[in-house]
Formats: sequence, structure tokens, C-alpha cells
Amino acid sequence: MKTKLFLEMTDVKAIAAAAEAEAMRNRWAVTIAIVDDGGELLWLQRLDGAAALSAHIAPAKARTSAMGRRESKTYEDVINGGRVAFVTVPGIDGMLEGGVPILKDDVCLGAVGVSGVKSVEDAQIARAGIAALGL
Repeated sequence: MKTKLFLEMTDVKAIAAAAEAEAMRNRWAVTIAIVDDGGELLWLQRLDGAAALSAHIAPAKARTSAMGRRESKTYEDVINGGRVAFVTVPGIDGMLEGGVPILKDDVCLGAVGVSGVKSVEDAQIARAGIAALGL
């Protein structure tokens, strides 16, 4: 039997604080979502000025990243590369850059999804949050 690692609330709060700090440092109004390894929401934070729609997109990006165990940009690239049928995959609706998995020893513990600025900037915020764990 294996022992399963998981995110504790102290981890989630550290990720959220670091992601928020990155967003604030750049004056980016975003929503930050953190999910567990099954894509279930653990944290949702909509910063002042973030569009209402970002509160739907950020969790979707995080869920997609956690369930696929890879960055959500991977799926965006597949679709942009011509495999448009991929948009019909059930249960995955955040196939845009900005979802980043939280990996430890190649095991996915969850993911961070960010929405509100350019997708590459969303991913930058997510990575800054994850870096707070020092994995």
C-alpha cells in the first residue's frame, strides 16, 4: 500500500498568497483557483477588478491541469495544432494556458488556475504560487 501526498490548507494558503503577491506586483486583476488532484476546488480568490468571467475560467483551467497532470496549455496547443475534435473531451473545459499542475516526485497533488490577463501571464502567476511550496 502506498502513502498518498495531498495539499493541506497551509499549502493552499501559501500558494494563494504567493500567487496574489505576483499578481499585485504586476498590477494584474485576476482570479486564482487551487484544486486538489481530482480537480475539486480548494480555493477561489477573485482580486479587485477581476472580470466576473475569470471566476469561471480559473477553476476550469486548474481542473483541466490537475486531471490531465499537465499544463492546460498542452490542450490548447493540441487544438490549435488542428485536432479540434479534442474540444469534445468530456469533463474538461479549461483548455487554455494558465492552469499549472502541482507536482512532487512526478505525482500530481493538484493545480493552480489563473484567469484575467494574458494567458502567459496567468501561467506566470500560477507558477509563482506553486514555487512557494519549494517543491
